[in-house]
Amino acid sequence: MIRNLARDVQAFTSNVFLVTGDTTALIDAGANFDLVSRVDDHVDDLDRLYLTHTHPDHVENVAAVRDAFDVETWGYDPESEYVDNAIDDGETVPVGDDDYEALFTPGHAPDHLCLYAASTGVCFAGDLVFANGSFGRTDLAGGDRPTLVESIGSLREAVSENLTALHVGHGPSVLERPLDDVELAYRAAQMG
Repeated sequence: MIRNLARDVQAFTSNVFLVTGDTTALIDAGANFDLVSRVDDHVDDLDRLYLTHTHPDHVENVAAVRDAFDVETWGYDPESEYVDNAIDDGETVPVGDDDYEALFTPGHAPDHLCLYAASTGVCFAGDLVFANGSFGRTDLAGGDRPTLVESIGSLREAVSENLTALHVGHGPSVLERPLDDVELAYRAAQMG
C-alpha cells in the first residue's frame, strides 16, 4: 500500500510516501511537520528511507526519522550528509512488495533519482515531473534545463506504455493516464 503522509500538511514540504509490504519504506522525508508520529500511526518499523534528491524540502525530517526508527537512508550522492547508502543508476532496490529500478534523472537537482517498478507500472518521480505536465524548476543550484529535458525523455522511454501511477514530489499523484502527463511535461520543458 502507498500512502502520502504529507497529503494534508499546510507547511512547505515535499510529499512523503510510505510504502508497506516486504520492505517498508519511505520515499523522501519532507520538512516542517512531525513525520515520525505520522509513520507511527501506520507502522512500527521502517526498513529503508529513499531520497529522490537532497533539496531541503525533501530531507529536513531525515534526522528525526533516522533517530526514531534506526533506519538508513538511500540516495544517489554518497557525499551528502543525508545519504548513508548510494544507489547507482539502473540499480534495483526493494520498495514494498516490488523491485524498483533507480533512474538517474538530473536537471532539477544533480542527485535526482526516480524509482520505477516495471512489474506494476508505479513510478516515484520526485521533482522531475508533476501532474498536468508541470516539471521541476531549474533555477536552483545544480539545476539545468537541457539536462532536465533529457531526463524527462529518459523517464518517458523507461516507463513506455506500462506506467500506471506517477507519485510526484509535490501536488497530487497521477493515477489516470500518467504517461500523458509525462509527455506533456517533456514537450513543455523543451519550450523554455
